[in-house]
Parts: sequence; structure tokens; C-alpha cells
Amino acid sequence: MVQYFVEVEERKPAVVKSIDRRYYKITLGLLKVVPMLLALCDALNTLTCLLGLDTTIFSYIGGVSFLTLAFLYLVSYVFGFCIYHRMFLHYILVNNIISTLEFTVGLPVNFLGLCCIFSINFCVFAFLILYFHQKETKPKN
Repeated sequence: MVQYFVEVEERKPAVVKSIDRRYYKITLGLLKVVPMLLALCDALNTLTCLLGLDTTIFSYIGGVSFLTLAFLYLVSYVFGFCIYHRMFLHYILVNNIISTLEFTVGLPVNFLGLCCIFSINFCVFAFLILYFHQKETKPKN
């Protein structure tokens, strides 16, 4: 039975293999960029909500549920992404946890304290993202 699948795989034309390779590369590239775009939308949504602007467009475009985030984590481990790419997912996770706690339980801070919490979260992860990006791109001697 296994040999049958090997024979079918070997008989694939070269065109199909090259198309599969292109789809794989496109998918891999998109999977690397999507967490960055989602983190940007999440940061912009948080900023506009704190400023009192009702911009639900960021929620519609870049809203990430915990289940979607779990899928993105799984995909990042399956494809072997580095810590740099996962930092964007970590930022979204922490931001979603803070937002969920504020919405459901209510954090014992005023508006300025909430702004500080989100700002510190953004700054910490921005620093970590830059640090890991420099660490990854630094030439090895």
C-alpha cells in the first residue's frame, strides 16, 4: 500500500511539483507576514479605542480570537519560525489577555493607568522584536 503512494508521487509531472513549490513559498511568506499585520491592527485598534474613537474596521480586519491565535502558534511551530516571528503573536496574546480582563472583570486602574499598561506592553514587545530581529540578522563569525 505504501509503495502505491510512492509510485503515484513519483509519476507527478514536473509542472505540478513546481506549482506546489510556488504555493508552498507563497503560503510560507504570508504566514510570516500575517502576525506582523495582525499586531499592527491590534496596536492601532487599542490606540483608537483608548482615544475614544470607535473604529471597528481594525477589529474586522485584524481582530484575533484566542482560537485563531492558537492556530497561528501551531503553524509557527510546524514551519519552524524563529522567536522573532513569534514575538508578534506574544504581543497579540498579552494585549488580548489585558483587554479581556478589562472587559470581563475590570482592572482596578483608572484610564491613565490602563493607557500606561497598554503603552508598556507595546514598548516591551517593540524592544523585544527589535532585539530578536537584530540577533537573527547579525552575521555569524
